[in-house]
Amino acid sequence: MPLFITIRFLDILDILLVAILLYQVYRLIKGTIAFNIVIGLFSLYLLWVIVKALNMQLLGSIMGQFIGVGVLALIIVFHPEIRKFLVFIGTNYNLNRIFSLDKLFGTHRERSFPGSTIEVLTDVSFSMAKSKTGALIVIAGTSDLTEQIRTGETLNADMSSSLLRTIFFKNTPLHDGAVIIKDDKIISAGCILPLTQRDLDQTFGLRHRAAIGITENTDAVTIVISEERGTVSFAHSGEIIRQITRETLYHLLEENIQKSAK
Repeated sequence: MPLFITIRFLDILDILLVAILLYQVYRLIKGTIAFNIVIGLFSLYLLWVIVKALNMQLLGSIMGQFIGVGVLALIIVFHPEIRKFLVFIGTNYNLNRIFSLDKLFGTHRERSFPGSTIEVLTDVSFSMAKSKTGALIVIAGTSDLTEQIRTGETLNADMSSSLLRTIFFKNTPLHDGAVIIKDDKIISAGCILPLTQRDLDQTFGLRHRAAIGITENTDAVTIVISEERGTVSFAHSGEIIRQITRETLYHLLEENIQKSAK
């Protein structure tokens, strides 16, 4: 009697969900040391399967004990990637808005970011680029960035082109750190940002790596002015666009900031 494989709609949905999950995990670990670790663990697992198939009891027993504690080892080894994945889910799929957690706890408030601020950021960025003044400006989205804000000097000042230029002037003590802007306010300066762990081109300096790093774990966007080249770059969602024009920066700011403010 012939056997037929019955495929339900839920089976197809199950395969699609697993494929999406694996793809998102790949996106998070590609270009990092974690990707090599995954390849190594997968190779070790295949070796264990072969050992079991060949009935090599001693080696199979030793490797079986190692595989048995594999879940705990994975949590320890991939702690940063797991954290990044959970932040990615919460940020990109707007779970906070879906479940209305801000409204539930009474912390919801409308965010404002006028077009004049985008104009100021665009002008000051290319003004500093012309004078080859290195700068790293972070524009917060829905993420609080509390950890990063605490590493710098609290300002809570109104947006000002002259203030930004003063902060990043080479002789000031805050010029090496990042400025964090939130709700049209310069919240903090001289902030320390997490560096991306991805394997990037050697031409990327610490400012560019920090710009990418903060956007990998949050929905913030960053503007980077290169001190060596006098160019402007823009980073969001863990990706960076280098050597952009004034018009491109304006449109990128308008698109990303206004989108997160809705």
